[in-house]
Amino acid sequence: MTKYIPTIGIECHVQLCTKTKLFSEVDNDARLKEPNSCVSPVDYGLPGMLPRLNQDAITYAVRAGLVLNSEINLESRFDRKHYFYPDLPKGYQITQMYHPIIGAGFVELPDGTKIRIEHAHLEEDAGKLSHESTYSLVDLNRAGTPLIEIVSMPDIHSAAHARDYTKELWRLMTYAKVTFGDLYNGNMRFDVNISLAPEGSEKLGTRAEVKNLNSFRSVERAVEYEIKRQAKLLEKGEKVIQETRGWSDATGETTSQRSKEEAQDYRYMPEPDIPPIRLAPEVVEAERARLPKLPAEYRHDFSKILPADLIEVLLDYQNLVEKLAELEDEKAIKKVTNLFSSVLLAEENASLLNDELPTKEQLLELVEMNDKNELSSTATKEVFLKFFDPEMHFKDTRSIAKELGVIQENDMGALEAIVDAVLAKPETKQAQDDYRAGQEKVLGFLVGQVMKESHGKANPSAVQEILKAKLK
Repeated sequence: MTKYIPTIGIECHVQLCTKTKLFSEVDNDARLKEPNSCVSPVDYGLPGMLPRLNQDAITYAVRAGLVLNSEINLESRFDRKHYFYPDLPKGYQITQMYHPIIGAGFVELPDGTKIRIEHAHLEEDAGKLSHESTYSLVDLNRAGTPLIEIVSMPDIHSAAHARDYTKELWRLMTYAKVTFGDLYNGNMRFDVNISLAPEGSEKLGTRAEVKNLNSFRSVERAVEYEIKRQAKLLEKGEKVIQETRGWSDATGETTSQRSKEEAQDYRYMPEPDIPPIRLAPEVVEAERARLPKLPAEYRHDFSKILPADLIEVLLDYQNLVEKLAELEDEKAIKKVTNLFSSVLLAEENASLLNDELPTKEQLLELVEMNDKNELSSTATKEVFLKFFDPEMHFKDTRSIAKELGVIQENDMGALEAIVDAVLAKPETKQAQDDYRAGQEKVLGFLVGQVMKESHGKANPSAVQEILKAKLK
């Protein structure tokens, strides 16, 4: 059987989180809005309505280009891309075919692989079509939303790398705060081109494009399916058709939608209503100075403290890694990371990460109280969860622990008195005799009796040592 090498290129559409649309002054965030409620005459394409460029979209595009390690083109221009669908009332899309704002760059994956970026261009989004059994519905809320389309070079050769690339893109765009990053609502969408060629061949195979994937897992599954589908065709001596295909999460299969268009099919022409964009170098450098810390930097800093697989989980939560970085102390970072991973992420409480996180002071005091055995591991988790209660959020850690009644008793004199009281009880005499006879497991029973007597506030470790000394 011939061995085939897959070659994958990905186009990623990123909706910029500007307040208003690219060419009109209406709300750009329509995620929870009624259909067709965020639309202007410009978006409808009514005669005589001229576009006005949103300057913030240029700023966001520059920032996106910088985190892609790309060259920012100081002069860029818009073009018209003609096509006729109900979700595009004007009959053309304003985009950047020939002079994009973002030039060549690269994205580095967690394993060090670099995926080259050919370019990224600024354009307006189309509306959304919902297909029913006998009709289709059009929602134009998304029409005119500013996008950047990031076009990769065909440097990806596995489904796993396709997934990792799209996830790293999502992290870069959300950390730089150029998009809301809401995959469910289509803030980032991926078009994946897959082709197969025999091993050793210098010529790439015919590609099929899978459109509008909106999750990393879907990207991975769609690539895996296409590799198998195309390999079967080639093994049977059949040809792969250049076409656009759709993906179904339910069936795990791609299906043919239409033949793939070429650039000439869109009849590109210069956009006459918008002049060229000219940027001063100082504008680009000012945005560079404002960039936040990016995933690669956190990955490097935390690699000295935390295991790599845990770092990759944490990086999906920007507000969390920023909070951990505030702590600075390695021991504190380890302990607090363990709390986040075991109490929130592992217990499926990750939705709490959308709320305001605990303060640096709360977390450091929690670590300190745990270190001093003032809080047991169970009590530490209980207090940690209370940090996310709006009524408790502004209270210091010790106050919360006192209200919960979970601060451990560490006064040795007080603990010894409680132990003496428990050992004086007739019902513990048999356990004492059994321990002295060598049955050490009964010590747990006696520790439990002391914990009961202290209403759970005694330090179990200290109690155990006192009991051992008294029962010699």
